[in-house]
Amino acid sequence: MSGLITLYVAILAYSKKSDITITRLDWLFLSIALCSLPVWYFTSDPLWAVILLTGIDVLGFGPTIRKAYSNPRGESRLFYSLFVVRNGLVLMSLEHLSLTTVLFPLVTGLACIVLLAVILFRSSREIEN
Repeated sequence: MSGLITLYVAILAYSKKSDITITRLDWLFLSIALCSLPVWYFTSDPLWAVILLTGIDVLGFGPTIRKAYSNPRGESRLFYSLFVVRNGLVLMSLEHLSLTTVLFPLVTGLACIVLLAVILFRSSREIEN
């Protein structure tokens, strides 16, 4: 389901033609993420799979944070706030707490908080100028 939502967001972003600039840094993040997929595929340990998937997801925040820094009004505060709430709810609903179950929602929630902080900080700097 998460993959379908991500695909839907990508299609919306492409159809709106907002910012389709792809930088070398974007290609670097994509390359690193793609290189880690075979490693994830061949691991049989769920913890390593979660560590790699979490790393891939955090790498995906790189281009978004870059864009939010240069254009803070181009990112939705509500969208990322909902992700923070979603991940908080996921953490509270876990029946069994372990690194394998907690790592992904915790790190993803923290990444959304960092992104929101960048958006708020840069927005406030634009107002001052």
